[in-house]
Amino acid sequence: MRKAVVSGIFLVLMGLVFILVFSACKGAEGPQGLQGPQGLQGIQGVAGPSGPAGERVELTALEAIAADTPPVLDGVLEPLWLQATPLLIDVDNGANLVDGRTSVEMRALYDNENVYFIATWADPTESTRRMPWQKQADGSWKKLASSTTHQENLYYEDKFALIWDIKIADFASVGCTATCHPGEEAASGYGSKYTLNVDGLGDIWHWKGVRTGSVGQIDDQYLDGKRPAEAAEAGRHSDPKTGGGYSDNQNAAKTAPQYALPNNVKANPGGPYWIKDAEKVAVNEASYQTGDEVPSIIVAPFTGDRGDLPAMSVWSDGKWTLEWSRKLTTGSQYDVQFSDLAKAYPFGLAVFDNAQVNHAWSPGVYTLKFTPAVAQGPAFPPTIPANHAGRTTCAICHATGVGGAPQFAAAPDHTKVIDAIDTCQACHKGP
Repeated sequence: MRKAVVSGIFLVLMGLVFILVFSACKGAEGPQGLQGPQGLQGIQGVAGPSGPAGERVELTALEAIAADTPPVLDGVLEPLWLQATPLLIDVDNGANLVDGRTSVEMRALYDNENVYFIATWADPTESTRRMPWQKQADGSWKKLASSTTHQENLYYEDKFALIWDIKIADFASVGCTATCHPGEEAASGYGSKYTLNVDGLGDIWHWKGVRTGSVGQIDDQYLDGKRPAEAAEAGRHSDPKTGGGYSDNQNAAKTAPQYALPNNVKANPGGPYWIKDAEKVAVNEASYQTGDEVPSIIVAPFTGDRGDLPAMSVWSDGKWTLEWSRKLTTGSQYDVQFSDLAKAYPFGLAVFDNAQVNHAWSPGVYTLKFTPAVAQGPAFPPTIPANHAGRTTCAICHATGVGGAPQFAAAPDHTKVIDAIDTCQACHKGP
């Protein structure tokens, strides 16, 4: 009996061993499968992609705001200018500018007597070396120039120009291009400038960095309907003057400079390439060695009609700032008269980067409009205009703390869109 029980137990144990051995040969059961994804409810969504960049709103009106206090003409964008909304004008097809283009930001203010303007634009270089005289190894002098066809783009100056419509055919529809006539000027091939209507008239404000910027003025000129056969510069003329102005520094034979800077110091990139008329001295040949240079321009402030535009210009960090004023009405037949503050005044614009003729321009038609005063001055924080490109004016307040504006951190690049959206809009509201 006992043997039978033992034999039974032995058989059961052997069966279990067989099962275990067979199971081991079969392989262990695989790990449990991954749990299926959790339902949408309760899962935090992943941040979506950034939206497309907003389209720039192109404004065409420069709004002059009435101001109780006039700005100081020093070439600095002071907080007072924040009352005025900036107008951005893109210009292209110009020589020397990066890709031939730049953007001009303009603002305007006015009071009972004057209208004031400020303009800023990017220009990589301050150009003052305008066709200087250079001493040669044989003792003679050479006037440096890279062109003989009035298209000097190497030894020249920076310029800025506005043209105002007084009576110019087609100006209202095509802007200042109505006055451009490519190929008609044989000397340069770039084109003459005159109005299509023979009785036409336009007011030209022409800032020339060396010739007029050096004496704190913009050259006041005008445009009429004279053709190339009728005048040396076709329709371009200068307003009458009673004195001053610029002239070539040359002897009677036009072979050498007649005058020099005080103490006969040589011109250099760090110094002026112009000679003030009141400071000119006779050239002392012994003061100059081969390669030394003398300015080719003598300057003095305009008096009379041509001197209606006081201005101050500053070049800094790859940018020009030009600030100027003019009386609302001058009484001159050659000037646009801002006598009706309810009227819009059309104008066009051009930028010259070290270029005699080849300027950057805009085909747009822009207007100056006069708007009432802001009762309490600029609101803080001010709104950000819809056409505000870049952050060129932010530092006016944020660098000084005016109006309670927080100071900028040193590191962020406030020209980046992310700064404008994520930071600026937290306080500033606008379109």
